[in-house]
Amino acid sequence: MLNGVQVIAEVKTKSPFGFTSDESWKDLFNLANNVGDIISIHTDSRWGGSFDLISKARKLTDKPILAKGIHAKDEEIAIAIENGADFVLVVGRIPNIHKDKCFIEPFTLDELSKIPSTFKVIWNSRDLLTGEFKKETFKQARKIWKGWLCQASNIKSVSDIKQGANAVLVGANLREFAGSI
Repeated sequence: MLNGVQVIAEVKTKSPFGFTSDESWKDLFNLANNVGDIISIHTDSRWGGSFDLISKARKLTDKPILAKGIHAKDEEIAIAIENGADFVLVVGRIPNIHKDKCFIEPFTLDELSKIPSTFKVIWNSRDLLTGEFKKETFKQARKIWKGWLCQASNIKSVSDIKQGANAVLVGANLREFAGSI
């Protein structure tokens, strides 16, 4: 934790928006395991992930694991948990299973306002449909969402952590972020 803010360290080898890491999955995992309170492992192949990587990570750490992906179907949530995830990111919808283990990522502030207050929420500054920055900000999200809120994307250093964040999810810039600690 950094000044009361949880660090979710993402093992990110690539993205569909042009990012490709120069580091191996193993090196990124080791970095994430050293830096993070929670380790984020992608399940979506567009981000270099798979459900098998959850199983692999589970054998390498005792830290909580967040299965990061869209998880458009409840079956995918079940698979992630069966493979060793403690938490599962669900984008743009409210799941019907394992609600206590799901973090919700809304696409818009309007969606955010409709999420039941029992969930943990991730506010991503990146639009997952286009890869561009959202016009809606973390500050606006925090104004709407009074519960646990994680700031995600475009975090390069500790100085990028926004006031009111309960957690930060750091991926492509994890090495740079680690250097700022």
